[in-house]
Amino acid sequence: MQRLHRVFYGFAWVMATIGGLVLSATILLTVASILSGLTSLGPIPGEEELVQAGMAFAIFAFLPLCQITAGHATVDIFTNWLTGRRFRLLQFAIEVLFAAVLITIAVQLKEGMDGRIRSGQTTFLLQFPVWWSYAASLVGAVAAAIVGVWTALARGWELLTNHDLIGAGEGAEH
Repeated sequence: MQRLHRVFYGFAWVMATIGGLVLSATILLTVASILSGLTSLGPIPGEEELVQAGMAFAIFAFLPLCQITAGHATVDIFTNWLTGRRFRLLQFAIEVLFAAVLITIAVQLKEGMDGRIRSGQTTFLLQFPVWWSYAASLVGAVAAAIVGVWTALARGWELLTNHDLIGAGEGAEH
């Protein structure tokens, strides 16, 4: 199980790295557009369209690593008193819920992409098909859903065996 966890962690890390590169490219594009806007050249045409598409992908690309490292924001005021099996049961329930939500997001993105393909909708300035942005985001959403299912299974394994596989993230002392 540890080896399998390392595979999923590596996959999540690669997705986050790609997301970071895309985010960096959108930042550089924005800076270049601002600087060229200060000159007689004017801002880069279509820069907003590219930044929107890049940011959507980057957000979804970071989700798998956030999921597998238990990096989501938590409020544990009501759960600090939980220990042992109760804490593992709560973690498992949360991971199952997260997996279901991530799968739902991926399915909805796919349906949205299919609708954009059928409509032939393009961006205003660059005229690239809008579904391309959906497709890029879908890659990250599917990756997040896959990792979400893995973390739910891993938390289930932890609940059954009473041994950490992922680590507890927040509340590791439980």
